[in-house]
Amino acid sequence: MIDVTRDEIRRQELSDFLRNRRGRIAPSDVGLPLTNRRRTPGLRREEVAQLAGVSATWYTWLEQKRPIGVSSGVLDSLARVLRLDPAERMQLFQLALRQPVLDFLSKRESVSPLIRRLLDRNDPIPSFVLGRRWDVLAWNRAALAFFLDFEQVPANERNMLWLVFTNSVLRSLIVDWRTRAQDTLARFRADFGRHAGDAHFVQLVERLKSVSPEFAEWWPRHDILPMTEGRKDYDHPLAGRMIVEHTTFSVSDNPELRLVVFLAAAASNSIAKMKKIVAAFRKSASSRSSGARR
Repeated sequence: MIDVTRDEIRRQELSDFLRNRRGRIAPSDVGLPLTNRRRTPGLRREEVAQLAGVSATWYTWLEQKRPIGVSSGVLDSLARVLRLDPAERMQLFQLALRQPVLDFLSKRESVSPLIRRLLDRNDPIPSFVLGRRWDVLAWNRAALAFFLDFEQVPANERNMLWLVFTNSVLRSLIVDWRTRAQDTLARFRADFGRHAGDAHFVQLVERLKSVSPEFAEWWPRHDILPMTEGRKDYDHPLAGRMIVEHTTFSVSDNPELRLVVFLAAAASNSIAKMKKIVAAFRKSASSRSSGARR
């Protein structure tokens, strides 16, 4: 197997992203006439170059993954021509300029005792900590009760993206899984761009493409979404349909870590249902513990 450098992976991602986005722009969207000679949808390379005010040769080299320099001004022009939204524009800048430059080894992915105490005291609010690759690093009892028992998941599969696409328990919990899974992938894709070339990210993606047909189909689309607050429907086996809100916080000592919190909404009696779920899990855990001591 030929070794591929981190920078080569980054340039491949940039090339794929640019080709994907110009394929989504119709000539009529940018005032160009339609012709019968056009064989593929979207803009041609030379059209993107003309509209962005750069040479066709230079833009072709960019899509050909050549190691060429690029300025912020040119990227602004490409973002305008390709009609990128703010999240997509950020992805373009990160892939092209490697900004922000990330020191992959500067911080160990460890959860401090304070964050662990916060998780424990957040009961009955499901909460967990994700690492930069979305590995689930820590969780509270409510997260085990509501989602799944992370402690029983093999360490190399204890990753939220992996679980969304491969775990049947989590899949059955999520209402409208196909839409939600595509949104999850698009949010992960933004982080993948920030860490383009990181071998751990690449390994996770390759594993998922080999085991999940949906992931393999959707990954090449290069969909990008920012990490935002949300309100989602779940169908829990113990409590039925629920509405749960979620938000994400960066950990100040290590911004690559994220604390994700899920708060049951008042609608659909979800608060009472969440308490029921956590209480049942607590009772079951207590029974197992008592049985083990006998």
